[in-house]
Amino acid sequence: MTAPTIRVVLVDDEPLVRSGLRAILLADPAIEVVAEADDGVAGVAAAAEHTPDVVLMDVRMPSLDGIAATERILQRNPATRVLVVTTFSADDYVLDALRAGAAGFLLKRADPEQIREAVRVVARGDAVLFPTAVRRLVGDARPQRAHHEKLLDRLTDREREVLRLLAAGRSNAEIAGELWLGVETVKTHVANVLGKLGARDRMQAAIFAYESGFSDAVSGL
Repeated sequence: MTAPTIRVVLVDDEPLVRSGLRAILLADPAIEVVAEADDGVAGVAAAAEHTPDVVLMDVRMPSLDGIAATERILQRNPATRVLVVTTFSADDYVLDALRAGAAGFLLKRADPEQIREAVRVVARGDAVLFPTAVRRLVGDARPQRAHHEKLLDRLTDREREVLRLLAAGRSNAEIAGELWLGVETVKTHVANVLGKLGARDRMQAAIFAYESGFSDAVSGL
């Protein structure tokens, strides 16, 4: 059976970047670029028209930046996955975009196969997470730590293990292998973690873990 095509919208104000990303993605016959946009406003419109599986989103653009565009796209269609493409991993805009609901981020200088794999990863519901970079972005700014700790107390021991591995960037299959569980069982645990933490997706749960200090244990993974 042929795998379903992953439909992608490219949003970047640099034509050369869009052209490069298009060429990289189209090297995978399972990926289709259905539209391009040169700013956030056009990106929101393109996402509304084409309902893509994945949007590759620049964060610094005229008219409407990638953070606001991500929020508007996900408000209209929460099933769409947004993957931020940025020049610098230390860009504060990246963390804001992740908090707005982006499923991960990539550097524009990433290898072509890394870019294609990231699209495949977010399309299947996982997150593209670089724990070291996200930890650095979050830094020591943990204004809601006490509130976070109350929510963490709601998790079972198994759910804490799942959150720890999720924050380390592990996929469901990898978590299942490390904890000797079935993938469907892991999916259930992840759903329970998201519900108890009030997180909309895996990325927000990971950011929660870093902000609360819970993921400090991840550094050894």
